[in-house]
Amino acid sequence: MSHWVLGEFGSDLALVEALRVLRAQGYQRLDAHTPFPVDAVFEALSLGRSRLPLLALVAGLGGAGFAYLTQWFTNAVDFPLDVGGRPLHSAPTSLPIAFELGVLSAALMIFGALMVLFGFPHVTHPVFDAEAFRSASVDGFWASVLVEDAGDGLAHVEKLLRDAGARRVAVVVAEAGT
Repeated sequence: MSHWVLGEFGSDLALVEALRVLRAQGYQRLDAHTPFPVDAVFEALSLGRSRLPLLALVAGLGGAGFAYLTQWFTNAVDFPLDVGGRPLHSAPTSLPIAFELGVLSAALMIFGALMVLFGFPHVTHPVFDAEAFRSASVDGFWASVLVEDAGDGLAHVEKLLRDAGARRVAVVVAEAGT
């Protein structure tokens, strides 16, 4: 059975330092909960760059290319109509639809990627069961660590959090799959 060990810290600097200590001890399943964005948390958690912008770019260019090629094929190859001596295909008339389909494709890719990569929708998390955790949205800086073994590992993480300066430490039992 796995457990989430939570530690509340008095400042963002103390939280970042505690995250660095936990990361140095080899804990990988870490998270931080703060009332406002703290840039140093990303570095302390060793979060890499997101692949989402690249996915959106590829989807947007693919959608725009598909729309442009479809219009070209339809107007110039599949069903050419000579109307008043105009060219069968004109690029400026195809650009608005290509742009719109590019934007739509990128938006749908972002939506789908968020669903798949992050496992949305998650409407709840085990750490929300800790009553003291309510301060995370007001003035608390919380670090959470997922611990798989409830024996010595749990006590070790609690001690690490207390030694790092945690004001409160709480343990929440996580259900399977969280």
